[in-house]
Amino acid sequence: VYSVAFSPDGQHIVTSSEDRTARVWCVATGESMALFLHKWAVTTASFSPDGGWVVTASEDRAARIWSLETGECTRTLEGHSSPVVEATFSGCWCPDATAQ
Repeated sequence: VYSVAFSPDGQHIVTSSEDRTARVWCVATGESMALFLHKWAVTTASFSPDGGWVVTASEDRAARIWSLETGECTRTLEGHSSPVVEATFSGCWCPDATAQ
């Protein structure tokens, strides 16, 4: 496991791992609630300020944004020449890419 982060409400954690996955866990039960896959190791993962999204960074040279509601990757940020080692949400996250 490379990283662990709590959701804003403290009810979930997200882990990133060398096994190419990021997983969301329920703190109360320890149950895995979501699984996000990359091609290579996932170096970090974190929640959006509203807790509805997860951003992951990977040695596959991409960062991805995932919806917790659907489990789908909604955006892939590619084009880096080296592994992406850190990604986090900053300020206001707007899923439709508009500013608030």
